[in-house]
Amino acid sequence: MLRITDARTGEPVEAAPARRGLTRVEAHASGFDACGLRVLLVADLLVRALELGGTPVWALLTGDREQAELRAGAAALGIRPFEDSRGLGAALGEAQVVHVAREEDAGAAGGVRIAVAPVDTALPVTPAVDPDAAAWRLTLLGHPRTRRVRLDTDALDESRRTLARWRGAVAGWARQPSRPMPDDVRARLRGAWEDDLDVPAALRVLGQVETRPDLADGARFETYAYADRLLGLDLTRDVGRTA
Repeated sequence: MLRITDARTGEPVEAAPARRGLTRVEAHASGFDACGLRVLLVADLLVRALELGGTPVWALLTGDREQAELRAGAAALGIRPFEDSRGLGAALGEAQVVHVAREEDAGAAGGVRIAVAPVDTALPVTPAVDPDAAAWRLTLLGHPRTRRVRLDTDALDESRRTLARWRGAVAGWARQPSRPMPDDVRARLRGAWEDDLDVPAALRVLGQVETRPDLADGARFETYAYADRLLGLDLTRDVGRTA
């Protein structure tokens, strides 16, 4: 069961307390900048994690500033579309409401609040024009959401190298006989992201799977493909492509 730290109380709570009950996720991105995109990314991860656990989700975006730019940047980062909350009527009887917001906005009353730390950026925030904006996504995913992160050329280049290596490896593993993902690996992945959305821990599991000597390549492929349902890094992009 996914548990999240409520920024109002500092205590962990269940993100979906009622089995199969609807959870509403509201992303409060007040404008187009790196932190606004990080808020949407954290909300996207939450939606993906809840859906992987079988919880129906209603995802909404609040705010009225720079919406077109924000949505274009989000789409480039592989963030699935959020409905516009403006003009919507009463709630749909959801069992839980989770708000994802910047640190300074996370203490407001009502529902569970998830705080997202700031982003320091040394370059223009232009993921929509990056030929592989997944590097932006991986850079942000590599840090706990409660810690400030710096986006610069060095960080993005390191993420691009990691993505190229992983995608090449996944394409190679896909040519080998399929093997099931080991139960212990699945448990570690789920345990990571269900523990307060600890995505950096899930990434570390992938790093270990990449070189673990007792795993067949087919099992490595299944592990990366499964984890990418949460990570959204398009790790199977090069499968079937000729070298």
